[in-house]
Amino acid sequence: MKQIGLLAAGCQPWNTDVCAASRDRFAYCATLAIYIYQLERPSGQFKLMAIMSEHKKTITGIAWHPKDDNIFASAGADHRLFVWNVTEQKVIAMIEQTKLHPSSVGWSMYDKDVLTFSHSKGSIFLWNYLSGGVVHPHKEAHGFVSDISMFRWHKQKHSKLVVGHVDGSLSFFCPGQRCYKHTLKPDVGEGSDEEDPVVALEWDPLSVDYLLVANQSYGVRMIDSDSRNTITTFVLPSTAASIRTLAWVPTAPGMFITGDSNSGVLRLWNVSKPTPIMSLKLKKTGFHALAIFSTSQEHNNNSTNAALHALKEISSTSNAMSGPSSSTMIDTSYALPPGHAVCCFLDGGVGLYDLGKRSWDFLRELGHVETIFDCKFKPDNPDQIATASFDGTVKVWDVNTLSAVNTSPGNEGVIYAISWAPADLNCIVAGTSKHGAFIWDMVKSKIIKRFTEHGKASIYSVAWNHKDSKRIASCGADHFCIIREVDGNLIQRYKHPSSVFGCDWSPNNKDMIATGCEDGNVRVYYIATATDHPLKVFSGHSAKVFHVKWSPLRDGILCSGSDDGTIRIWDYTQDSCVSILVGHAAPVRGLLWNPEIPYILISGSWDYTIRVWDTRDGACVDKILDHGADVYGLTAHPNRPFVLASCARDSTLRIWSLTPLITGLQMKTIAMRPLDDVISGTEHAMAMGVCPHMAGKASKDLKQRVEHFRGNVDPNLVLKWFSDLFSSPGGTKNLWELAFVVNGQDDSLLPDDYRQGIMHSKHLVKFTASAAQELEMAKVSRYGSVGGGTRAREERLLREAANLHIKLGQMQRYCELMVQVGEWEKALAVAPSVSMEYWKSLTARRAEQLVVEDSSDCVPYFVALGNVTKLVSFYSSHNQLEDAMLVSQVACEGGIQNSHCVMTDSAHRGKYIPTEDHNGVDEPSKDYIRMLHESSASLADRFFQDGAPVMAACCHLAVGNVQLALSKLIRGHELELAVCIGKVLKGNKHQPLITMATELLARRCESLENWDLAVDILKTIPSCEKMLVKVCARCRGGQAEINASLERAGLLSIEDYNAKVEDLGDSEDDLLKRVEYCLLSSHQEKALEIGLKELKSIISKPDWTVNDVCDILCLLSCVRTEKLQQQKFTVQRGELLIISAYVGALLAIKQQYNGIVAPLFHHTRSLLNDYPEAQLPITEHQVLSELDAWLTMNKNAAILVSDIETKAEPSADQSDLYQAVLRRTGEQTSSLEMGADFATGSHLPSHSDVHRSLLTGKRIQGPAFFLEDGTSAISLNDALMWAKVNPFSPLGHGNLINPF
Repeated sequence: MKQIGLLAAGCQPWNTDVCAASRDRFAYCATLAIYIYQLERPSGQFKLMAIMSEHKKTITGIAWHPKDDNIFASAGADHRLFVWNVTEQKVIAMIEQTKLHPSSVGWSMYDKDVLTFSHSKGSIFLWNYLSGGVVHPHKEAHGFVSDISMFRWHKQKHSKLVVGHVDGSLSFFCPGQRCYKHTLKPDVGEGSDEEDPVVALEWDPLSVDYLLVANQSYGVRMIDSDSRNTITTFVLPSTAASIRTLAWVPTAPGMFITGDSNSGVLRLWNVSKPTPIMSLKLKKTGFHALAIFSTSQEHNNNSTNAALHALKEISSTSNAMSGPSSSTMIDTSYALPPGHAVCCFLDGGVGLYDLGKRSWDFLRELGHVETIFDCKFKPDNPDQIATASFDGTVKVWDVNTLSAVNTSPGNEGVIYAISWAPADLNCIVAGTSKHGAFIWDMVKSKIIKRFTEHGKASIYSVAWNHKDSKRIASCGADHFCIIREVDGNLIQRYKHPSSVFGCDWSPNNKDMIATGCEDGNVRVYYIATATDHPLKVFSGHSAKVFHVKWSPLRDGILCSGSDDGTIRIWDYTQDSCVSILVGHAAPVRGLLWNPEIPYILISGSWDYTIRVWDTRDGACVDKILDHGADVYGLTAHPNRPFVLASCARDSTLRIWSLTPLITGLQMKTIAMRPLDDVISGTEHAMAMGVCPHMAGKASKDLKQRVEHFRGNVDPNLVLKWFSDLFSSPGGTKNLWELAFVVNGQDDSLLPDDYRQGIMHSKHLVKFTASAAQELEMAKVSRYGSVGGGTRAREERLLREAANLHIKLGQMQRYCELMVQVGEWEKALAVAPSVSMEYWKSLTARRAEQLVVEDSSDCVPYFVALGNVTKLVSFYSSHNQLEDAMLVSQVACEGGIQNSHCVMTDSAHRGKYIPTEDHNGVDEPSKDYIRMLHESSASLADRFFQDGAPVMAACCHLAVGNVQLALSKLIRGHELELAVCIGKVLKGNKHQPLITMATELLARRCESLENWDLAVDILKTIPSCEKMLVKVCARCRGGQAEINASLERAGLLSIEDYNAKVEDLGDSEDDLLKRVEYCLLSSHQEKALEIGLKELKSIISKPDWTVNDVCDILCLLSCVRTEKLQQQKFTVQRGELLIISAYVGALLAIKQQYNGIVAPLFHHTRSLLNDYPEAQLPITEHQVLSELDAWLTMNKNAAILVSDIETKAEPSADQSDLYQAVLRRTGEQTSSLEMGADFATGSHLPSHSDVHRSLLTGKRIQGPAFFLEDGTSAISLNDALMWAKVNPFSPLGHGNLINPF
C-alpha cells in the first residue's frame, strides 16, 4: 500500500503549553499526538514533517529546546516525559513519574541539558535528560498554597523563574535573592473568593525584570518583578473581551500580540500604550494558544531587514510606534511586523498566520483533537467520508481536499462507532459512551432521533442495514445487541453473556446479523425467527472478539478480530473456522474485506500496524506502520475499491492506495488484454496460483457496460472507465473532465460539480460570473435554514461575489457590492477605473452618508469633490466656524476647485463609461496569454510540491498545455494516468511522453517477472522495436522462455541471432545493430566488448556530449545481471558502471535532478576506487573538481547536499569548468519537463521503521525504496530520478535499479 493523503488532527484545548516554535519549525499537539511542521526551502512553505505519538494519555505540555531546535520535549498525563530528536523522529530520553502527572514543562536556561516540569499540585522539578532518570526538586519552588498553572524561565537571567498560579498570583525565584510566593494577585472585587487563574506568562526579552502576565478575567499587565509592581494595565476596547493567550513579537521589540478567549481576535500591542494598536478578527472561535517565531528566510529577506531596521530603536520602555488613532477590527493602513503566529483555537482549529502578509499560510478548521475510533465512506459518494471521535463529534470530510464538509453538534461524550444510512439518505447513526445512539441528518445539520434502549451503557458498534433501510442494530456494554426500526420500534433484543463489541449485517441476507462478544465467541442471529437464540455460535478465540465482518463477495464467509491478536475466517455454511491469520502482536480492531478482490482482507491493530492478508493461504502480503498508534477504523468504497481509509489513536485520518498490490490488473487494462483476464467470478478469483482478478459489483458493472456496445466501444473510453475504478482521490476526476474539454466535448456534458475543481481557461469567466450571480442571490443558509446569522452570511456571500467580479474585470459591480457591505474605501479606490464621473458620483454618495452619520470623515470627500457649499454647511452646523471660514477663504483663492474628469485627452473626456460586464479588452494580447500560462504554471508547481501531481496536471491542462500536464504525471509517478490521458487526448504531438510513460510501465511489469505483459504494453505504442529489443534482452529465464518472449515481440529466436552475430563478425557497419544482435543472442558478452570499445573512444574526445553515448549505454545496461556479475567480466563491469554513473551525474544536471547530482558524482568516485583496473579517461580529481564547481555555482542545490548555505563566490576556473560541464550535458532532447520527481504521497510523514538514505545519510521522508540487498534504502523520489539517468543500483555490484 502507499499513503496518498493525511488529515492531521486539530490542537487540543485542554492544556496551556500546547504549541511551540523554534526557528524554521513549529509544533502543536492533539490529545495524544504531536505534529511538527518544517519550513521547506526554497519553496518557503511549511510542510508536516513528523507526527509523534508515544504518550498513552493526554499530552500536557510541549517545549522546544532554546538552543537546539532539533531537541524537543513533551509531558503527558501518563506520568511520562519524553525528549525527542526531531530530525530522527525518535525518543532519545524518557522518564516515568509514578506520582502526579506533569502539568507544565519547559527547558532550564542555565543548563542546556536540564528539563523542568511541574505538577499542578507540588514542586518544580529538574531533570538532566543525559544523566538518566534522576529527578531533583527545585530548592525553593515548592510548598505553594495554590496550584501551578504555568512557569517560565528568564531567557537572559537564566536562573530566574516565575510561576503562575490558579488563584491568579505569581511566585518569583532567583538564586542569591529573596524568593516571593503568591504576590501580585489581581483584585477581583471586595469579598469575592473566585479565583482568576494565570492563563499566559512571558518574560520581556529586553529586560531582566519585566514580564507580561494575563489573568483569565483581569486581563494583561506588565509587571516589574524586582519591585513587584504593576507598570501597565492594558485595556481592552470592550468589557466583554478577555485575553486567553499572548506572545512577544521577536522582530518588533516592545510589541506583543494577544488572542481573545471568546472570539478569534488577534490584537497587536506596544508596551508603552495601554490600548491595542490593531485588532484583527481571524476566526469566530476564541483563541487557546499562541506562539510567534521568525524564520531564517524572514531574517534573510531584504524587505524584512528594512522593517527590522525601522524597529530597532523600539524597546520595552520606548514611546509607542505611530499607528492608527483608534483600534479597529481591520486597519490596513498599519503594517504588521514580520513573523509567523501559530494560532490554536478552542474548537481545535489550528493555523499559521503570516503577520507581515496578513494572510494564513494554512488554517485547519474543525480537526479532531482526540482518537478517531471509526470512519466510513458515504454510500452514494466516494468523495465524502465520516469520522467518529473520542472528542464527541461526527465530522464529514471531502476526501479530495481533506477539508471539513460538516460536523455534528458535539457534546456526546465518546463516539465509538458510526454507520451511514444506505443510498442517498444523508443520515448517520452513531453510538456513544453515555448518551445512547442517535441519528444525525447531515442535510438538516441536526440530530433527528435518539435511541436509549441501552440506558447509560456504552454503545461500541452500530450498523445500518443496507438491505432494509428501516433497520438499525447496536450493541454495547449492557450485554445486548438491539435491533430496531428507524422510528424506534423495537424488533429484537439479543442477550449475550457479556459486553458486545461488534455487529455486522450480512450483505446478502437482510435478516442475518453477526456479533462479536467479550466471551470470545462469534454469534449469528436470524431476525425473521421469533427466537432470541443464535443460529450459530463460533468458538475459538482465547480473548474478546472486537469486530466481525461479512465478506461482500463470498457468501457465508465472515471474519472476526480478537484481543488474542488473531483474525479468524469462519464459513457459516460449513460451521467451521477455515483460516487463522497470525501476525498482529496486540489486539485487533479494524477489519475490512476488499470490495473487488475476494481473498484480500485488511486489519488494524493496537500494535500500530495495518496488515493486508491473502486469506487463501493466510499470508501477510503487506504491513504498514505509518500511523504509529493504535489503529481502529478501516473503510473502502465499492466504487473506488482500491482506496482505503484508516483512523487511529494519533487522531489522523489517512488515505491509502492498494494499487501497488494489484499492479498486474492495471497493466492488463493498458495492454488491452481481454476483459476475462481482468474480471471473473469469485470462485475463479479465489483459486491459488491465479493472477488477481476483480469480482466485485463495480467491475461487473463495467464489464456489462463494455459488452453492451458489442465491440464498438472506443478503447480509450474503456481505458477511462478502468482508470476511474483504479483511481485515487485528489484530482483524477477533474483531470479526465479537462481532457475531454481539450478534446472539444460539449459544455452541456460537464458534470454539475465541474466548477468546484480546476476549470479550463475558456470556462473561467463564464462559470465565475455565474458563481458571483448565485452568491448575490443567496439569502438563506446552505441547507435552507434561516437564523440569527443570516445578515452576516449575506455580507460574506456578497464579499465573495465582489471578489469574483473584480477578477472578471467587472469594476462597477464590484464597487456597488462593496458599498452594500459598507466597505466604501475599497469601492472608492477602484471606482476611477470605471470612470471619473462614476468616482465623483460614488464619492458624493459616501459624503452624504457620513453627514447623516454626523461623522467628520465626510470632510476629505467634500474637499475632493470641490463641494465647498456642503463643506462649509457641515462645519457651521458643528459650530466649527473658524474651520468654515478657513475653507471659504481657501476656495476663494482657488485652493479647492470643483473636480472634473482628469483625463487629459479632451476628445475622450467623459464620453466612455464601460459597462460592468466589459473588461475593456477585445482580444487577449500575447502578454495576457503569457501571464495566464505563468499563473497556471505557478499553481501547478505549488500542487506538485505538495505531493499532488494530478492536480498539477489539471492546472496545465486547463490552459491546454498537454506537454507539461503529462510531464507532471510522469514526474509524480502517475504513469498509468499519463498513458491513459495521453492516449485519450487527440493528436500525436506528445507521443514521446506517452512512449516514455509506457516504457516505464513495461519496466514495472519486468519487476513482476511478467515479461509477456511488458511486451504487450510496449506493443500498444508505435515504433516500439528498440524498446522490445531491450525488454527481451533483459528477460530472465531459460532459453525456451526467452524465445517465447522474442516470438511474442515479433523478433527472431536466440539461435537466429547467434547466426547473425557470426555473419556480421567484426564488421564496423551499424554498430548499434550489432550490439542489439549480440544482446538477443546467447553471447551478450560480445555486446559488452563492442559497446565499451566505442564508449571509450567517444569519451576520449574533448568535445563529446552525453547525447553521443546514451543510446549505447542504454543497450549495454540490458546485459543480464548474472552475466555481468561473472568474475571474468569484472573489468568490463567496472568500466560500464563508472561510465554509467558519470554520465548519470551529467544527465541529472541536465534534467535538474539536483538532489542526486552529488551522490552520483560520489558514486563515480567510489567506483573508480573499487575498480582500479578500469582503463577510462575519467579520473577521481576530475570528478571531484566538477562536483565542486557545480556546488559552488548552484547554491540552492548545495543546500540540498549539506543543509548549509554557502556564500563562497566561484573562482574563474570553477566558472570555466562549470560551463564545460554544461556543454558536455548536451542539448535537451527529452520532452519531459525538467525538475525533480515528487511522487504522490512522498511529502507525507510516516512512523515506519526509520530508514537512512544510502545516498545522503539522512532519514528518509515518505516512502523508501529498498535496494537489492534488502536492507539498504533510498527515498522513492531519489530512486525514480536515479533510475532515469543511471540504470544501475547505487550499491555498485551491477544490479539494475527498478523503482517503477
